[in-house]
Amino acid sequence: MIKGILFDLDGTLLDRDTSLLGFLENQYDRIHAFHKVEKHIFIERFVQLDQKGYVWKDKVYQQLIEEIGIDLSWQELLEDYVESFQNHCNGFSGLFEMLDYLKEKNLKLGIISNGYSRFQMNNITGLKIGHYFDEILISETEGLRKPDIRIFKTALDRLGLEPKESIFLGDHPINDVEASNNAGMLGIWKEDDFYERPSSEYRSIKSLLELKDILVTISN
Repeated sequence: MIKGILFDLDGTLLDRDTSLLGFLENQYDRIHAFHKVEKHIFIERFVQLDQKGYVWKDKVYQQLIEEIGIDLSWQELLEDYVESFQNHCNGFSGLFEMLDYLKEKNLKLGIISNGYSRFQMNNITGLKIGHYFDEILISETEGLRKPDIRIFKTALDRLGLEPKESIFLGDHPINDVEASNNAGMLGIWKEDDFYERPSSEYRSIKSLLELKDILVTISN
């Protein structure tokens, strides 16, 4: 019987692609030094350097400053990113309906996210979803990163769950799906065309509301 569900954040609950584009448009408009290049060029290059969020923005901004040839501090730009990104956070369709449904079912809920604690907690605040979760684990605070199965086991211990009683939903086939499965959980892939499909043995969903159907199927 499933008693708890844990989630990745970026690309699973947070629509990072649209959130990033919204932030970049706003940052470009506010910082006139970027206007040495056209907006679409600035945004496209940032997204390329960002590599789906797996390159931290200190490196991204340093490279952009060098390429554009502007006299800006990457530290100030990074601080602006950390503090301002939360104002542009978009959740995937069905986010609140899905979370309300899970809470009505009295399921324990958690988040396990790789990243910097201040930034990720800002984004959870930006999404207005923090109150739904019983535990939130960020890799910087925990000293562990997915796909290390110890971070999944830590979360389960705090929630008082056994692995077989829990689901983990994430968009990364290895860090989320395979890793949580290796920890004894039911790993489910939130489909993302950026990644190669995990093996067919794993369940997958396209939208968050499909999680309700999976719970019904498992319960029967």
